[in-house]
Amino acid sequence: MNKKYISVLWVLSLVFLVFAPLTAVDALSIGVTVGDWIEYEVTTTGNPPEVHNVQWARMEIVSVQGPEVIANVTTEDNNGTFSSLIMDMNLEKGEVGAWFLIPSNLNVGNTFYDINLGRNVTIEGQQQKMYAGALRTVINATTFERIKNWDKATGVFVKSIDTLPGYTINATAISTNMWNPQILGLDQTIFYVIIVAVIVVVIIAVAVVFVVRRRASE
Repeated sequence: MNKKYISVLWVLSLVFLVFAPLTAVDALSIGVTVGDWIEYEVTTTGNPPEVHNVQWARMEIVSVQGPEVIANVTTEDNNGTFSSLIMDMNLEKGEVGAWFLIPSNLNVGNTFYDINLGRNVTIEGQQQKMYAGALRTVINATTFERIKNWDKATGVFVKSIDTLPGYTINATAISTNMWNPQILGLDQTIFYVIIVAVIVVVIIAVAVVFVVRRRASE
């Protein structure tokens, strides 16, 4: 084989090895699917406008096409009136609203783009916290006006404190179908399976003792 041809192949292979990991890291990951939903308890302080004077909210994913995600956001105001809004997001373009949804599985030091800010936002920390009934891996970022926590695996926000002129909005995830609630640190389904198994074992043990004692008394 021609030496010049071998040299070209070697250079191309080296370039591929150098840039392939970067491509994998930078790949956008969407962590939600159609039908996913999450609900929030919302409190406000100060004098919020009517549209933000809410006590409950629900975000349900109705469409996922690549980086484009459409969600139906339902809110309940303090008078008990419900409102609904269709939200179009594009995580690749940085159309993430008030950081409602970001790419999934970001690590500390990774960034996502916010078109409203016109810049990247850096993930600052990672913790294990209880949200919507389960212990989740949570990542966070802040600005002067906003503190946000997201569920790492899905990218949906689970805690938010937005400080706006004249008022503050505090939202916390309370229920979702994206993960199961936990009891004593165990998945709820697994916990109940264990309880049923323990009850069955106890019943069998009692029955065995009863039979043994009965035979012994005969």
